[in-house]
Amino acid sequence: MEKLTKPFLYLALLAFVLAVVTAFTGPLFPGPTSEGFSHACTNLALLAIGISLAFKPGQGD
Repeated sequence: MEKLTKPFLYLALLAFVLAVVTAFTGPLFPGPTSEGFSHACTNLALLAIGISLAFKPGQGD
């Protein structure tokens, strides 16, 4: 499960870059706005953090 964190973080980085580019240049694709990409970035990063914390090996296990 820990191998899922890196792809989620890479997708979060991509969503963040798309949000910044969309905020400065206008919509690149019809439909999604910079706020949508920003929400996707936040959700993917939180998902990666949650997975890494949930499946972290315990101290006494």
